[in-house]
Amino acid sequence: QVQLVESGGGLVQPGGSLRLSCVASGRIFSHYVMGWYRQFSGNQRELIAAVTNGGTANHAESVKGRFIISRDNAKNTVYLQMNSLKPEDTAVYYCNTARGRLGTTLYTGLVSDSSWGQGTQVTVSS
Repeated sequence: QVQLVESGGGLVQPGGSLRLSCVASGRIFSHYVMGWYRQFSGNQRELIAAVTNGGTANHAESVKGRFIISRDNAKNTVYLQMNSLKPEDTAVYYCNTARGRLGTTLYTGLVSDSSWGQGTQVTVSS
């Protein structure tokens, strides 16, 4: 059974930074392309960043230059460094196997409904 536990969210002022973490257990983490998703209230989750098992990162245009995804395979952990945060970044953030399109790259990871963690809330407000 896959378990994903996200942490690091919180309330931050515009222009501030946060670092999200996601610890994965229950499968061979290093084999998978991992991604960070976010879900605005009432909307579907969208893939915003992905990182291959070798560390090659890709980011959505909406966060490019501000967010950085990375991973530590030895710790089964994927990170999202979030800088220059804006109010429109307010959402619940999740990690999972990457599935979706970022630019010209289509990620086809398998994501089951039961694999999602609880997410971590990020609120950007003054």
